[in-house]
Amino acid sequence: MSSVISELPAMDATRFQHTPFYCEENVYLLCKTLCENGVADTTGSDLFVVFISNEKKQVPLWHQKASTRADGIVLWDYHVICVQRKKESDSEPLVWDLDSTLPFPSPLASYVADTIQPSFQLFPEYQRFFRVVHAPLFFKHFASDRRHMKEPDGSWTAQPPPHQPIVSQDGVLHNLSEYIAMSSADTLASLDPETVREAISQKLGVLVNHTQLQDLFTKLP
Repeated sequence: MSSVISELPAMDATRFQHTPFYCEENVYLLCKTLCENGVADTTGSDLFVVFISNEKKQVPLWHQKASTRADGIVLWDYHVICVQRKKESDSEPLVWDLDSTLPFPSPLASYVADTIQPSFQLFPEYQRFFRVVHAPLFFKHFASDRRHMKEPDGSWTAQPPPHQPIVSQDGVLHNLSEYIAMSSADTLASLDPETVREAISQKLGVLVNHTQLQDLFTKLP
């Protein structure tokens, strides 16, 4: 077992900054912290930011802290998590989800089974898509000025985080909409290693459906 696995029982989600309804910024800071505290590679090369959404912006996820139901289901417009995959380890990829009631982090297989619940029959409009972005590229390109969280009169729909908005390295102020724009037509047709290698090197990474997600992490370079 890797050292990361041995540290699992000591992990506490409250050690990481979390602002409700700002999951994209929460994950940005989570990844930075994992790099800084030695749990992840210092460059974030073993981290992947995963946006979950669909064309209708209605994605059901279970075991969410924001739910009022016993099964923890929430219908998000989008959600963002971090997946860690150690290149030189036989350990399973780990999911870091600050909004989940599951163990923190959770093995990818159990997270998919409990949170995505692929065996649960959903109407087509609720199918989930996953945009997987390599963390170093996410750090470089992602930006959010939080405009999506404002009402027409300028008031906030939810109190924003205390830190300054995230600006990309080239000065872009907002591109969140690019990351959460998802269509079945844009998912990878093939998970052959060369196709995956080329896609994951792009700013917006790889878009896959729920049946491809776990297999994708075995094909990443």
